[in-house]
Amino acid sequence: MHVPSLIVAVYALFSSVVPAHAEDPVADAQSIISEQIAAMKAQDAGRAYSFASPGIRGLFPDEKRFFEMVQKNYDAIFHAGNYAFGRSKLVGGGEMVLQEVMITGPGGKDWTAIYEMRLMDDGSYKVNGVRVLKNTASTGI
Repeated sequence: MHVPSLIVAVYALFSSVVPAHAEDPVADAQSIISEQIAAMKAQDAGRAYSFASPGIRGLFPDEKRFFEMVQKNYDAIFHAGNYAFGRSKLVGGGEMVLQEVMITGPGGKDWTAIYEMRLMDDGSYKVNGVRVLKNTASTGI
């Protein structure tokens, strides 16, 4: 094996072992939130569940239970109309992103959701919890 091939082989080995870190944690977290909201609007339980963190998956071990919980407890998100991203806060250098999302839910009611996004070992973010407040006032992230 000559030197350039060896360098490529070593790089490939380390790039698969060392976890990737998000280049723009806020944009990555917002993208996942948008994808999960879109999956809920499309009634795609499997896709919505795929964005849940291991901690959430531990509480709801299958997509059906997860989807039922979201329908029952997070109606504003499950039936989100328009939404916009507000403030965000990086915690632990990006290990966690707190993201404010203003949502128009059923009946035109306004809600503020605070998403807790956790960085996974593979460099992706997963939803680790959501707190929903009825109003559009600042929530003080």
